[in-house]
Amino acid sequence: MTAPSTAPGPLPDAVTATPPADRSGVPDAPVAALEGKPPGQRPPSRLRALDGLRLVAALMVACYHYGGRDGEIAKAWGSSPSHQFPTASEWFAYGCLGVQIFFVISGFVICMSGWGRPLKDFFASRVSRLFPAYWAAIILVTAVFALPAVAFATVSPSDTLVNFTMLQQPLGADRVLGVCWTLWAELRFYALFALFVVLPGASRHRVVLFCAVWTLAAAMADAADQPLLDIVLMPEYAPYFIGGIGLYLVHRFGNDALAWGIVGVSFLIGQRYAVDELWHPQNPDFFSYRHTSVIIGIVALGYLAVALVALGKLNWANWRWLTVAGALTYPFYLVHEHLGWVAVETLHQDLDIPSHATFALTIAIMLALAWLLHKLVENPLTPVIKRSISGKRKR
Repeated sequence: MTAPSTAPGPLPDAVTATPPADRSGVPDAPVAALEGKPPGQRPPSRLRALDGLRLVAALMVACYHYGGRDGEIAKAWGSSPSHQFPTASEWFAYGCLGVQIFFVISGFVICMSGWGRPLKDFFASRVSRLFPAYWAAIILVTAVFALPAVAFATVSPSDTLVNFTMLQQPLGADRVLGVCWTLWAELRFYALFALFVVLPGASRHRVVLFCAVWTLAAAMADAADQPLLDIVLMPEYAPYFIGGIGLYLVHRFGNDALAWGIVGVSFLIGQRYAVDELWHPQNPDFFSYRHTSVIIGIVALGYLAVALVALGKLNWANWRWLTVAGALTYPFYLVHEHLGWVAVETLHQDLDIPSHATFALTIAIMLALAWLLHKLVENPLTPVIKRSISGKRKR
C-alpha cells in the first residue's frame, strides 16, 4: 500500500469515558460533571461510539484496497476494479481517507491512555497492544504467500525477519504487510508523546504546549525540506494526531477555547495535506479522479465524528457489539489487504462468484479471521506481554 497522505493508524484501543485525575490541579470537567448524578444518568464507561468509528474507518480502507485502486488487486479480480465496479470504484477511491480518521482517533486515544500513566506502563500498553496481532499477521501472510497456488510474491526471508521489529520502513526492507507504513507513523507519534508529555507528566498546559510546538515545528520542517526533520516531525501526518489530542482536551476539560483552536488549526492544515496528496487534474491515465470538495468533506466528517464523541453526543451508541467491532478492527486492518487479494482471486476467478458477492464475502472472511486472531492471539498474549514489561504480576 502506498501512503495516500497520512491512520488505525494502527487502530487505537477503545477508551473509557472517565479519565484519571489531572496532575496539573485543573478540575477535570468530565469527572466533575458526574458528581452528584445517579448511575443511570452517567455516560457509558466505554466510548463504544469510538469503537464503531474505528470499524467504519477500517472498512473505508478495505473498500479502497478492494475496489478503489489498481495494482495487485487488479490481478486478483482479473481486471481493473473500475471494470468490476464501474460506479462504486469512483467512491471506493476515497476510502484511503480512512487513514486520516484513524490518526485523529489515535491522537484522542493516546492522549487519554497516557494521561497520569508512568512511562513504563505507557510503553507496556503500546507494545502489548500492537505487536501480538502484528506478529501473527506477518507469519500468516508469509505462510499463505509461500503456497504454490498463490500467485502473489512474498518478500525475502531477511526482510521478513526485519518486519518483526516494525522498523522495516526506515531500514529500507520490503514490507510484508502493505498497511504497516501507518504503524511506522504511529510509532513516531508514540515516541514524541511519550518523550514530551508522558515522561514529564501530562497536564493541560503541557499538552497544549506540545500541540502548539509540534504544529509550528512540523510546518518549519516542511519548509526546510530536510529528510531527518520530516521523519521525526511528520508534517504530513502531524495535524491529524494533534487534532485528536485537541479533541481529547475538549472531552476532558469541556469547551475550552485553546483546545478548539488546536482542533481548528489542525483541520485546516490537515485538509491541505490530504488534498495535496490525493488531488490531481483529470487524467485518463490515472485510476481515479478525486474531487477537492469531497476530500475536504470526508476529512471534516472524520473530525466531526470524533468531536461528537468528545462532547458526549454519541453516548447513546452504547451497544455491546461495538466493543467487539472495536476489538476486531486492528487485526482486520492488518490482514485484509494482502490476504484479501488471495480471497478475491479464489472467490471471483476460481469459483466464479460475482464481483459484488465476492467483495462482501471477502470482507466477511477477513472479519472472521480478525476474530480468530483476537481470540487466539491477542487475548492470551496481550496481558502476558504487558505484565512482563511493566513488571506487574497477575493477582
